[in-house]
Parts: sequence; C-alpha cells; structure tokens
Amino acid sequence: MPAASKDSGETSQRNAWAVFLVFLRLGLTAFGGPVAHLGYFRDEFVQRRRWLDERSYADLVALCQFLPGPASSQVGLAVGLVRAGYRGALAAWAGFTLPSALLLTLFALGIAWAEALPDGVLQGLKIVAVAVVAQAVWGMARTLCPDAPRIAMALGAASTALLLPFIWGQVGVIVLAGLIGLLLLRPELKGEHAALPIAIGRRSALISLGLFAALLLTLPLLARHTGNQALAMADAFYRVGSLVFGGGHVVLPLLQAEVVPSGWIDNGTFLAGYGAAQAVPGPLFTFAAFLGGSMSAEPSGWLGAGLCLVAIFVPSFLLVIGVLPFWERLRASRHTQAALAGVNAAVVGLLLAALYDPVWTSAIEGVEDFVLALLALAALMLWKLPPWLVVLAGAIGGWLLKALV
Repeated sequence: MPAASKDSGETSQRNAWAVFLVFLRLGLTAFGGPVAHLGYFRDEFVQRRRWLDERSYADLVALCQFLPGPASSQVGLAVGLVRAGYRGALAAWAGFTLPSALLLTLFALGIAWAEALPDGVLQGLKIVAVAVVAQAVWGMARTLCPDAPRIAMALGAASTALLLPFIWGQVGVIVLAGLIGLLLLRPELKGEHAALPIAIGRRSALISLGLFAALLLTLPLLARHTGNQALAMADAFYRVGSLVFGGGHVVLPLLQAEVVPSGWIDNGTFLAGYGAAQAVPGPLFTFAAFLGGSMSAEPSGWLGAGLCLVAIFVPSFLLVIGVLPFWERLRASRHTQAALAGVNAAVVGLLLAALYDPVWTSAIEGVEDFVLALLALAALMLWKLPPWLVVLAGAIGGWLLKALV
C-alpha cells in the first residue's frame, strides 16, 4: 500500500512537471490578452492534447468568467487541477505567469536604475495605453452591454467612479450593480452543459473559501495596526485580485486607485508600466510585478515584485478551488446570472472611467499625442497588428515626437 501511494505521488509529480513545461511554452508565446489566451488553451488542451473535451473546457471558461480575477489564468489553474491536482495548478500558474512577470520586473528595475526613461519613450507608452484601454472598452461594451438598461448601468458606474475616485467607491459600484441586476435584469439561461471533471471535496472547498474571506478581512486590519508597508502592499494587491470582475484591463482602475494616491508610485510610471505590459506574453495581471518592483528600492525590488505578484493571484487559487464543487448549482440559478450581468455592466463603466482618468488625462497633452493614439487604435482594431508591435511603434513614435517638436 505505501508503495502504491509513492507511485501515485511520483506520477503526480511527473504530470505536474509536464504541465509546467506546456504552460511555460504558452507563457513565452501567448500574446494578445485574455480572449486570445483562451483560444491558445483550447487549441493546446482540447484539440491537440485532449486533456479536456470541448464541453468541459467551455464549462471551465464559464466558471472563470463568473469569478473575480484573471479569467485566462484561472482557466489555466483549472486545467492544471484536472491534469495533476494541486501541484498541477501551481505548475500551470508558474509556467504561464513567470515569463512576463520577470520581464516586467526587469523593466521596473531598469527604470529605477536609470532614474527615468527618455521622456518621449514614456510618453509613447502612455499614449499606447490610451489605445489599448479604448479597444478594451469597445469590445467589452459590445458583449456585456447589449441593451439600454445595461448601457445605463455602465454610464452610471463610470460617472460614480469619476466622482468617487477611490477603491471603496469602485467596490460599492460593483456591489450596487449586482443588486440592481438581481432586481431588474432577466438574462436567458443557456442549455445543458457538461459536468466538470475535477474531484474536489466540499470540505476542501469550504476551507478554501473560508481562507479567502479571512485574508480579505484580516489583511487590512493587520496592515493598519502594524504600519508595515509589506503588509499594506499585500493587502492592496490581494484586495484587487479579489474584486476585479472581468479580469484583464479592468485591473487598471482598481490598481491605480491603490498605488497612486498612496504615493507608492507616480502616475507617469504607472501608465508607462501598463503600456509595457501590453508588449509581453502571458496574463496582464503580471503588471503587479512591475508595480512591486517599482515601489521597492533595489535590492528589495525583486522581493516587492514577488510579494505583489503572489498577493494578486492568491485569490484566484482560493476561489477556483472553493467554487468548483458548487458551480453546477450556481450556474443553473437565474438569480446568479442576473446579478453577474449587472456586475459585468458596471465593469464596463469602471473601465470607461479609467479611460478618461488616469489614462487620457495623463497621456494626451496635445494634438500630436491624440493623432498617435488614433494611429495606435487603428493598428489594433483595423489592421489587427500584434500588441507588442504597437507598443514598440508607440514608444518610438513618442520619442520622435519629443525630438521633432
């Protein structure tokens, strides 16, 4: 019996290593944002490797879009769970996340070592961020605000976020939108779906959900009581990871509200890092590593990057593990779907508010900047150029504008 247990453990370890290598390749090559990542995952795990069937994969995607946090990373965690249990989930996260996290940390430390990049390069990166966020607002609005009530909710959320520009104002908008959706919206329920092939006991799930709630409640108290900056950073990034519905670019307004008003980082560096994050593969949430590296002086920049990176992703682990056993019942609930539809509309509004402040107000200083932003937007939406190429062209364009004007 012990020998069988040992063999099972060794098989799990081998499977986890195989999961890591597959996700590492994706982490090095998967450009294009969350929607593109889900396409890469489907090609790799449904069509090529057949780790999941089509319906099971679609159900995983639906679950991770329901949860707060980065949807593509959460799907990766779930695929790792299917293949190799908890070790597989950790391996999938590490392989997919570490390449872009390392690149963005190096970029953050490079800015710190050089005092600042040339003004034109930073300005070009900020202008590209305008185009990227505008594209995200348009794409999400078309999907998540298909009718007048949800358009009105998005506009109301944007107005409230601009008038109350702090983190709890945005959280309040999300909660209120969920309640309004519950009362007013009547989304259609989709047809039958496949059961997820993941065996997680309800006891483990409840422990995971309890730990998620405990950290969300106790980290702010500990940070305030001790005055420790590391705890304050962990609290801020854990809270953002717990409250970002929609994933991807929606993390921008919540992170900006946490790190800029507190004085941890200036708005110009924040937007430059956000622009650089478009040029690397993997999940956009690795922007947290850039922020942690920028907020911490060398040699602790690597520690700050690691702390913020882990803190923003821990909620994803806990929520995926905690919700899986209950997903079948939740997905079949019309009330749940109505509340989620309201939250998604508010998410569009929050991103629209962020497009104006801080993205537009910090980046567009004149007609030349506006023209460069339009060109970047056309490159993304009309010419379908890869984001990393648009970022590179934007940085060069910003430098040329400063040199010529």
